[in-house]
Amino acid sequence: MRVLVTGGTGFVAGWCISGLLEQGHTVRTTVRNEASETKLADVFGPALTFARADLLSDDGWPDAMNGIEAVLHVASPMQGADMMTPAREGTARVLRAAAHAGVGRVVMTSSCAAATPPDGSKGTVDETLWTDPSITTIDDYRKSKLAAEREAWRLAEELALSLTTILPGAVFGPLRSSGNQGSVQIIDRMLTGMPAVPRIGLNIVDVRDVADLHLRAMTTPEADGQRYIAVSERLWMSEVAAVIRDELGERGSRAPKKTIPDVLIRGLAKANPELRELLPMLGRQYTYNNAKARSIGWQPRSARETVVACAESLLASRD
Repeated sequence: MRVLVTGGTGFVAGWCISGLLEQGHTVRTTVRNEASETKLADVFGPALTFARADLLSDDGWPDAMNGIEAVLHVASPMQGADMMTPAREGTARVLRAAAHAGVGRVVMTSSCAAATPPDGSKGTVDETLWTDPSITTIDDYRKSKLAAEREAWRLAEELALSLTTILPGAVFGPLRSSGNQGSVQIIDRMLTGMPAVPRIGLNIVDVRDVADLHLRAMTTPEADGQRYIAVSERLWMSEVAAVIRDELGERGSRAPKKTIPDVLIRGLAKANPELRELLPMLGRQYTYNNAKARSIGWQPRSARETVVACAESLLASRD
């Protein structure tokens, strides 16, 4: 199959490209500049081809879609002053270009951020839940992922596109290259001596398993029109730190052993915008049900294995 992966330099996109090539697909990826193209060419060699395209411009997308049979739309902003515009408008741009080119299948990376329950929720969440945008504590990242996925489903109906969305939790695991680390920065900070962690639960998934679910969704007919949650297990940040210390020994000895009291974070957050963003996550106890993804053969790694692989990869990158 001829497949386009958007945003090839991204953490998830790199593993999608790797998996597609291993399965024998013909793969093209979008990049924004020559430096990114050179970087990916060094990793994947001549088997990977490129198209220059940006989520904020129409330029390049017709050429990117030329001859393509399926699209993995993985590119999305993780941070920045305006995440909403490239997330929502970029999604619309990609889907319209795919429809115009007659692409038969689109799999889009959304996020569990688009299926976030109200503050203080417990229990288990599945794909039927959509984040309520009226909740005042929802941050810009969650709003952007929600808006992008809503726009994708609206356009899929309008353009008669075959669409599946994948909703990962906190994505850890081994890095293929430096940069675009996303959630991996949490592990990185633990390894370098974060003094203490907030009382936050992380719904963890391995990047290799996220990529695997994208590929399964692309090739499984019954995945058309479905959302799939991609989460393995939930661990408290203190448990993540303990895994690093237990499994890596001296190399992981700087991982924090203390937890910051909620009351302290709430007090400091009044003057610290970065801490303010943590407030909705404090004490987070809900988990996600991955039974739907398992029904198409998905078998995620344990959170412990994922955390160790991530930490080992980060340490190796410094040697």
